[in-house]
Amino acid sequence: MIRRFARPYATAIMQVAGTPEAARKVYDELVRFDRTRRRSNELQEVFANPGIETSAKLAIASAIGGKLGLSPLTTKVLEILINNHRINDLGAIAEGLSIMIHSALDIVVAEVSTAHELNAGEVHDLTAALEKKTGKTVEVQLRTDPTLLGGMVARIGSEIFNASVSGRIEKLRHNLT
Repeated sequence: MIRRFARPYATAIMQVAGTPEAARKVYDELVRFDRTRRRSNELQEVFANPGIETSAKLAIASAIGGKLGLSPLTTKVLEILINNHRINDLGAIAEGLSIMIHSALDIVVAEVSTAHELNAGEVHDLTAALEKKTGKTVEVQLRTDPTLLGGMVARIGSEIFNASVSGRIEKLRHNLT
């Protein structure tokens, strides 16, 4: 679900970018900028402080953008967000943009928890299995959860696929009672 204030910005980026693929490039660059901003307490304080001149914030964003090699479109988006005092909402705006891109490209996101890290071949096989199950292109977001003991749990939207050892044990326990 896209937050209300983020929707107009995400929609504008999609329209100006022209294609979902071009919008994805802007998204990737916005996420890189936001990660850089979030890693530094000083940058967070600067962008959050209303007492610091907008021109100073623009100069800082421009310098960071130069070092990150951001495109002119991404730089313009950052300028607009700073001028509208929305730069601290960049994460929500990027999330909204991601949802719109995925919708336009018919991609679903699978949040997958596994007991251990998967190698590239396992990720490929998992992605192929989920794509076969959903009939759509799947983008897998992985995280490890040692409490699963083995196997995996995948969540796509509101649907959950539980193929974990702990899930099987719980199912067996339920069937025995």
